[in-house]
Amino acid sequence: MSNPFEQVDGTYLVLINDERQYSLWPAFAVVPNGWSQVLGPKTREECVAYINENWVDLRPRSLYAKEEQVAGS
Repeated sequence: MSNPFEQVDGTYLVLINDERQYSLWPAFAVVPNGWSQVLGPKTREECVAYINENWVDLRPRSLYAKEEQVAGS
């Protein structure tokens, strides 16, 4: 059985959580609690391109918010 996250010809979603982290998700799978769909269903290539374009800061939102708070003190 092949990995559904690695199927080049599969259909995918892009998910995001409250920490503004992204996930590539197979379109057939139920979206897990705590995640929301922001794109799809699309090709794997389109979803990966969207993630690469939009997830420019890999730090969780809570971490960069705390760093900004400390810097402003």
